[in-house]
Amino acid sequence: MLDRLSTPVDQDRNSQFQLNRLNALRFNPALPSSTWEDDVSEAAALSIVEGGIIERARKAVAARAASAPADADEFIAWFEELKENGPGQNDPLFPWLAEQCSMEQMKWFLTQEVAGEAGFEDLTALTQLKLPVQSKLELARNYWDEMGRGNPKGMHGPLLHALSEHLGLDPQPETTVTEALTLANTMAALAANRRYAYHSVGALGVIEMTAPARSAATSAGLKRLGVRAGDRHYFALHAVLDVKHSSAWNAEAIKPLVRQNPAVANAIAEGALMRLECGARCFERYRSEFRI
Repeated sequence: MLDRLSTPVDQDRNSQFQLNRLNALRFNPALPSSTWEDDVSEAAALSIVEGGIIERARKAVAARAASAPADADEFIAWFEELKENGPGQNDPLFPWLAEQCSMEQMKWFLTQEVAGEAGFEDLTALTQLKLPVQSKLELARNYWDEMGRGNPKGMHGPLLHALSEHLGLDPQPETTVTEALTLANTMAALAANRRYAYHSVGALGVIEMTAPARSAATSAGLKRLGVRAGDRHYFALHAVLDVKHSSAWNAEAIKPLVRQNPAVANAIAEGALMRLECGARCFERYRSEFRI
């Protein structure tokens, strides 16, 4: 039980640590154990905590999501407008990173970003389960790109890890701001629970659509600070590749889903807005830390 004197901020942070535990239980490879019943009971209890958090996040974006059209073409137009008018877009943090931040500030920012990275390839793999064929194929193509098309040196996750190692970063939950923990746990929750499958499609799709400009700014900042091209390849790659990914995701994954079942448009919209709201809160927290 939470301490009676704990603040809402403390309670929120404690909840995010609980979700970290849930994600370890359900995602980390393990072996059969004599405590499996205890593990299942713990995961079930934590899943209730997770559900409450996600439902509150859904409620917070419900009004805006309700404005999304159910017609497939109109929905895609609405969705693509989020690149300009969605929460957190054109945040002043990123020009500052590109043009002004110090190396220590960049390292702190990247430490938060690495800690908040939930693993796009794994989230995509979870999300595609039992989706209709056309959407499933598009997610599969995206996943294959994330996996370096079978080349270990081209896998996106290890590219980010390599940058982290090069800069000597040490991302740990205890030193990660609550907002970054919340972002990672929200993405994991949407992908792990089939009742949020369409939310996950929207959340992952909006990442692809909005990441290029932020990745380009981060890459520019790293270049300015003397980080060689090979070590900043993760951000340079996403500044270009995600433009193509976004176009295909919208046309080949989202649009067919809405055309086939207009009822999923609201869920896709909610997922996109939930992800953008998480990002916006991260950017605001980072700017507060940097006093910009």
